[in-house]
Amino acid sequence: MKKQMIFILAAATMALAASTAIAASGEELFKQHCAVCHPEGGNIIKPEYTLHKKQLEKHGIKGWKGIVKSMRKPGEGMSKFDVKTISDKDAKAIAEYVLKTFK
Repeated sequence: MKKQMIFILAAATMALAASTAIAASGEELFKQHCAVCHPEGGNIIKPEYTLHKKQLEKHGIKGWKGIVKSMRKPGEGMSKFDVKTISDKDAKAIAEYVLKTFK
């Protein structure tokens, strides 16, 4: 019985480690959901709405929360990314990647 418990505990620990390793980075999520319309932080639909810091600030977006808000309730021309499509955790990761990358 003791050996079975150790085996079960070890298997559970390995499964948890594997699921953590699978979590996508902000960059990977950006490439998956955003890069088609925002290559290199640009904007193929509305060129004046890039993801570069200066342009984000010009449009009232100053931090990751503003980017996530735009993802959830975008303006005309942008796809809506609700919580079912992109979790809050993943949306924050994307937003932080945008802020870090497109200065």
